[in-house]
Amino acid sequence: MQKKSKHIPVNTLPAGTREGIMIARKSHNGLPDSKEVERSHRDNGYVFILQEKGTTRIEIDFQEHRIAASSVIFINPHQIHRVIGFENATITSWMITPENLQLKFLELLESLTPVGALALDAETLSIIAQTASLCMQFAERKHEKLFDAILKESCNTLVALVASQYIALAKATDNSSRFEVVTKAFKSSLENNFTTVKSPGAYAKCLNISTPYLNECVKSTTGQPVSDHIQQRVILEARRLLYHSTKSVKEIAVELGYDDYSYFTRLFTKITGMPPLAFRSKNLD
Repeated sequence: MQKKSKHIPVNTLPAGTREGIMIARKSHNGLPDSKEVERSHRDNGYVFILQEKGTTRIEIDFQEHRIAASSVIFINPHQIHRVIGFENATITSWMITPENLQLKFLELLESLTPVGALALDAETLSIIAQTASLCMQFAERKHEKLFDAILKESCNTLVALVASQYIALAKATDNSSRFEVVTKAFKSSLENNFTTVKSPGAYAKCLNISTPYLNECVKSTTGQPVSDHIQQRVILEARRLLYHSTKSVKEIAVELGYDDYSYFTRLFTKITGMPPLAFRSKNLD
């Protein structure tokens, strides 16, 4: 049984690593060998997992993912996850903090989140794996006068290679219409402001468009109105906090921007089908 704390645990890079960047290739079988990755947690950077052999089972925001070779996935810092186990797995994983990412890549990753594991063909796997191997070699060359720049730029190249695969998938399934562009912009703004901004009109104003047009774009693209997306994003965070922390329902409501505890409780019940305390009790470890 995991012991819950007041706050959701955040894993940071261990002492001795170049601040903000870590990359390693390891083979695993069975349960994780680290309590830090076995417990539910967030990371303070973007995590990438390249599944070269075998299978990794990981839980991300209440959904279990079975990542089979050959594939790749990345996890956003706000997502809560834990490793469940490995089956004869060889993985290359790396983490890079936002300040080490080029701005264009940071914006791109935010626009893509959340994502599932993406299957890779043999050639693409080989290129990404070779690039990762170079990054690991660079990480050992601490004597280089431009060590920080070399490691940072090489890891950004690795991130770009992965992001490129997700972009290719997105372009294969849509033609990036105006509606889709607006929807992506709304989702990005929502991710940054969901605890303080609750009205569709405020998001429309931020995007310099009318509220009806924003709603038309989002509903046409996703099948749901703007208000539903706002509520669902808030409730996802509420579920995370209820499940992974010991904060009271009132504390969670305030943290998510609701001074009216009763309203928050009604909203949570409406979206999930049960009151907050019932959800917490049902999901006790």
